[in-house]
Amino acid sequence: MTDIMSKEQRSRTMSKIRAKSKLEDLFASALWKRGLRFRRNVKSLKGTPDIAIKKYKIVIFVDSCFWHVCPEHFKRPKSNQEFWDEKFKRNVERDAEITSYYIERNWHIKRIWEHEIRQNLEKTVDETVRFIDMAKNLHPAILSNHRT
Repeated sequence: MTDIMSKEQRSRTMSKIRAKSKLEDLFASALWKRGLRFRRNVKSLKGTPDIAIKKYKIVIFVDSCFWHVCPEHFKRPKSNQEFWDEKFKRNVERDAEITSYYIERNWHIKRIWEHEIRQNLEKTVDETVRFIDMAKNLHPAILSNHRT
């Protein structure tokens, strides 16, 4: 099937896609209501995490099923396949590089598929709160503040 938009229209449309989707807003709002405090889309951190708590070295990425090639929901575009294959391959490679970057530096990293939020926001928020609590408890700054 051919793309119904011209190359210029498609380019203009794709260039308008930015961070902070409505789904991410919903997720971040639910975390905020639980009393968690964090920064969003922190450009000073590699990969611009969707949620970051620098004090505890925590980064969270909400990955789109389309752009990040979800194994459950990804549907490859039928037109311009060579371009898209290269684009998606690079996205997956970049995700792996960013994940490795944070792990090598002892950061706590969590990746969430957008479908997890869509299917069960409450469960995803609960799991994320537990992840953040665990990361805070493991953080060396916290451990060094305890007296023996």
